[in-house]
Amino acid sequence: MQDLTIIPASNAALPDAPMRLKHWIGGAWVDSADGATSVRFSPAHGVPVSVAAKGGQIEAEAGIAAARAAFDIGAWSRTSGKDRAILLLRVADLIDRDRAAIARQEVLESGKPITQAMAEIEGAADIWRYAAALARTLHGDSHNSLGPDMLGLVLKEPIGVVSLITPWNFPFLIISQKLPFALAAGCTAVVKPSELTPGTTVMLGKLLAEAGLPDGVVNIVLGYGEPVGAVLSSDPRVDMVSFTGSTAVGKRISAAASATLKKVSLELGGKNPQVIFPDADLDQAADAIAFGVYFNAGECCNAGSRIIVHESVAAALVEKITVLSRRVPFGDPLDPRTQVGAIISPEHLAKIDAYVRGAVAAGARLALGGAALDVGGLGAQFYQPTIVTDVRPEMEIAREEVFGPVLSVLTFRTADEAIQLANDAAYGLSAGVWSSDVSTCLDFMRRVRAGTVWTNTWMDGFAELPFGGFKQSGQGRELGRYGLEEFLEVKTVQMRIGQTRGAWVA
Repeated sequence: MQDLTIIPASNAALPDAPMRLKHWIGGAWVDSADGATSVRFSPAHGVPVSVAAKGGQIEAEAGIAAARAAFDIGAWSRTSGKDRAILLLRVADLIDRDRAAIARQEVLESGKPITQAMAEIEGAADIWRYAAALARTLHGDSHNSLGPDMLGLVLKEPIGVVSLITPWNFPFLIISQKLPFALAAGCTAVVKPSELTPGTTVMLGKLLAEAGLPDGVVNIVLGYGEPVGAVLSSDPRVDMVSFTGSTAVGKRISAAASATLKKVSLELGGKNPQVIFPDADLDQAADAIAFGVYFNAGECCNAGSRIIVHESVAAALVEKITVLSRRVPFGDPLDPRTQVGAIISPEHLAKIDAYVRGAVAAGARLALGGAALDVGGLGAQFYQPTIVTDVRPEMEIAREEVFGPVLSVLTFRTADEAIQLANDAAYGLSAGVWSSDVSTCLDFMRRVRAGTVWTNTWMDGFAELPFGGFKQSGQGRELGRYGLEEFLEVKTVQMRIGQTRGAWVA
């Protein structure tokens, strides 16, 4: 194991029976019409942890119909910002109340560490509170300089029915980056969580019902991308689709939505570079790089999976990262000491390993790891912390999203070369720069093509700041005021004051 830090199976109790999950449509909890279900096994422990109703076209269309009716009736869309805010704040309090239960189910379904899951649920509650503040401050504009007989108004209205399709890597956090903003705007929604991690979204639905959300305003349809996601992306009764996931699926959603020209917001993949200049604090950089590549087992669109380090300090930095990597606790996600848990599925683990093997076959070198990880008493869905050096820009591992605990190391000589390498990818989600010279940081920040740039840090996040990508990392933004604007339409109103306009026809 190359002297890695392993946390074996703990004594934490596993569920006696899997959680039973139903669709939430029009305010009712229902099974699929054909009785179909899907079973989710814990990637870390191998036991069944949820049995979910498996939806099809019938359930997807029913969820859309309920959301459409609720919006058109105005049960939510015509309420005041104050009333929306009160409900969103109530939901945030309920999330806090049930944080431990939500986090535990997320661990069981996703394999992420319990301490990380607890922090994510806490962060999600904060986002709901921030969205509540936006609901109270939402407003349009007025124009009273158009002449003595004219008043112009710009209204901001909810876009309508939105489909929210979320991934498996941060199921509760990502629905909390979408749904409260949609609700703050006055929209109604149909939510489809990943079939791998449906449990915490259903738990959120129960909190929304407890908080008093009117029936049909939010609907949850469980199932797979085909057919549920396809229906939610193409149905003409849906006004907007918001999707987080892979770039390949995002392209298919855009194509499906194009037939009705509905709005599409996409948060997709990343191959996020960190550029380390010779004057950087290498100890701080090494710690942040380790965090960026191993957080959530690297199954993160924001993973700092690609470092571009000046050749004069590359060996020293790689050595520091290697030492830290051996100290990061990998293992049982139910143990509070664990910082990196299980890989989501055997298929995904095989994909990660194939990228590493392909890089080595192409001439790269393994400084650490490069194989599955044996965690005592648990299953086989763990992967070693892995550092790949001597990576060339044309290699797949330097260009494609591995989505695992794998760091690719490239080197540079000049600042221009570093910028060129950082931008040499189809993605543009996040980027980072490490230097003690503020001018170097500012120059990089202006020239790099990425939606978020971190300087001398990595993966800090705040509800107030927008998140989204350039290029094939997506379109649109979540969080911040921009996250609310995504769910709004702008309407111009022109009002003539009095009868001062002369006749057009004599």
